[in-house]
Order: sequence, then C-alpha cells, then structure tokens
Amino acid sequence: MIDDPSAALTASIHATASRRSFLAGALSAVALAPPALARSPAAENLDRFLADQRRSGGMAGLAVGLARSGKVLLSRTCGHADIAMRRPVTVDSMFHLASVTKTITATGIMMLAEEGRLDIDAPINRYLDFAVVSPAAPEQNITARHLLMHMSGISDATYYAVDFRTHGDDSPLALGDFLRSYLVPGGTHYSATGSFSGAPPGRAYDYSNVGYGLLGYIGTRVAGVDFRTYLQRRLFSPLGMDHLSWTLADVPAGLRVTPYEIDAQRLVPVAPVGFPDWPAGMLRASISGLMPFVAASANRGRTGSRRMLAEPSMDEMLHMQKPPGLPAWLTGQGLGWMESEGEGAPRINHWGGDPGVFTAVYVDPATTTGIAILTNGSATASSKAAIKAIARKLFTLGNALS
Repeated sequence: MIDDPSAALTASIHATASRRSFLAGALSAVALAPPALARSPAAENLDRFLADQRRSGGMAGLAVGLARSGKVLLSRTCGHADIAMRRPVTVDSMFHLASVTKTITATGIMMLAEEGRLDIDAPINRYLDFAVVSPAAPEQNITARHLLMHMSGISDATYYAVDFRTHGDDSPLALGDFLRSYLVPGGTHYSATGSFSGAPPGRAYDYSNVGYGLLGYIGTRVAGVDFRTYLQRRLFSPLGMDHLSWTLADVPAGLRVTPYEIDAQRLVPVAPVGFPDWPAGMLRASISGLMPFVAASANRGRTGSRRMLAEPSMDEMLHMQKPPGLPAWLTGQGLGWMESEGEGAPRINHWGGDPGVFTAVYVDPATTTGIAILTNGSATASSKAAIKAIARKLFTLGNALS
C-alpha cells in the first residue's frame, strides 16, 4: 500500500502547503441522483470508500459512474486531475480511455452493420483500398467479425517492437498510412511474422490493437466520412455524450487529466501519449460523457428514450465465446467486449491501460447494470485490486438500489 502518494508529491512541489489543505480539496462527490439515492444508507460511505481505494491503489484521481435500466444513477469523483495545479477531478474531467475505446469502435461497426452498409462476415478487402492478406493462409478471408473478436491473425508483435507512440502530442502519422506500412508487403513496417501471427484467420485468439485500427479505417471507408465524424453524428450526439475528444490537442486545458506513474512511492507526472491507431485506444472522455454509452450497453442498447443499437445487435456484441488461445485471465470474448471472472461469476467488461492511465467498464445485461471507472494512475497490482474492489462496491450498490 502507498501512503497517500499524491499528497507526498504535492508536498515536494509545494513545500509550504499543509497536508490538511491538500486533502480538503481532494474529494469531489457530485451528480448523485435521484435525491432518494443521496439519502440511501448504501451510498453514505461511498465517498470515503473511493478515497480509501484511490490511496491504496496509488492513483492521483478517479471518476466512477453507475447506471441501471438505462439510467445513470450516479457519478462520483475524488482526487486530483493535476496535483501540481491543485486541480480536482470533476465529472467533466477528460480521462484517456485507452483500450476501453475499443468498445465504442466496435459499437460503431455494429451500427454500420445495422444500417446494411457493412457485413461483418464478408471479406474486409471488399471495403478496403488496399489488400490485407494473411501469409499463413492467403486463400482465407479476414472478416470484421474476426477483427472484433481478435481472431484475424493480425499481430501486434511489430507494433510493440517499433513503439509508435508520440510522447506529449498526437501522432503525426495518418491511420491509413500507418496501416499500409504495417499490413501491406513492401511497407516500412511490414513483416510476415511480425505483422501477422502464424494462425489463419478465425483459428486463434491474438489481441490486436492494429486490428482495431483497421476496423476504424473500414468504418471510414464504409461511412463515407471520417469514422470519428460518423460516431459523433450517430452515437455521441444522439446519446447526449459530451466532453469527448479523439486528440490531445482538442482537450480543453481546464479538463485535461495528467497521467501519473509511481516512482519511489511517489506519483510522478508523465507525458500523455498519442498513437496512430486511434480507433484502438485514443478516445478521451469524462465520466459524465461516457456513462450514457455504458448505460445503453448494459440495457440492450437503450438509454431512456434513446436507442443506440437494436436489441439483437447489442445481444450479439455481448454474446461471449471461448476461441482457441483465449488467455487464462479471460472467460469469454464478444464483439469488442470481453468477460473475466469476478466475485465467483463472470463479468462482461473491458479494461484499458497506458502510461499513467488505467480504466475499466463493466456491463451486466441480466441486471442492466453498467459501471465505469476512470483513473490517472498506471495499472499495478494495487490499482488492479482497487478497480476490482470499486466494481464490487458499485455492483452491490446497484443491486441495493434496484
């Protein structure tokens, strides 16, 4: 356990600041609704619990949200978006979602499928302006379903070896240029064994950020506009999702969340990162902006009077399968969403992580409960334990309020 590392770092920056004055602004509990919930005994200790988990997990700040039956019941925040600036997390603070972005990219692909513009079981080369062919099985087609389920045979081996990150800024490399360089023979970063695994499409699980980058590019080709524009028109605006950005440059200064890593028991700020494969993990969102999506995902595609996806499409996304090669820590893989063990029962979820970033979303269609947890601390054993504890607490609270 780290003993309030954010306070320790603040003390080193502001030697004259008292620990009392620092902690006085460290907890911001907001947007608890409806009023009956604010009086609920089950909710009375939530703020203290979150503050304890933030400290034990070594996170500068966090924001959580809980939805039930398509309605956002609460959003809570604690800690700091930026320690040196003494700026607390609010419900509008925009966290880097990292790989949680994949659930939104997958939803956009399913929207195009619902519109009859994309067949997720058709060869992806039907929609591309360059061919993607698996060296292991050139006669077998890769489909969008393969990409959605991480079964395309596209490998991230070269992706990690090269390190495509841009520190402190957005990537200057366009998505299409990145994909051509990586997936097309003769490309700068193409490798028959590094860009692809040895498994034919559909035969083995291999988690792939590049594959999700390709899904976003397909989305652009099919929609006829930048996939981000399509998602804004088709998903974000209709659901009332705001405070979202695909680029660092477009995040307002007052809403930016500084990433922190732990070094010698202190939280140390690190530069945010930009990747060219933005559909895989570059979305930034506030808890207030993200929760309508989480609420709809847990409620068969509907939040209030607004429908995100038809029930069959949402059900298909959350239908879990066990493909060959699925890692031991997973119990299932759906279309964009995953499943892992939690409190004796599998939980549908997706986690995300980058330097100084750790996020998680959970959906339980059986109880229509949706949960989001956003933090600005790196994934560690302590922060993972804190995330799981917070998820348990929110699921219990959701059950108590039903």
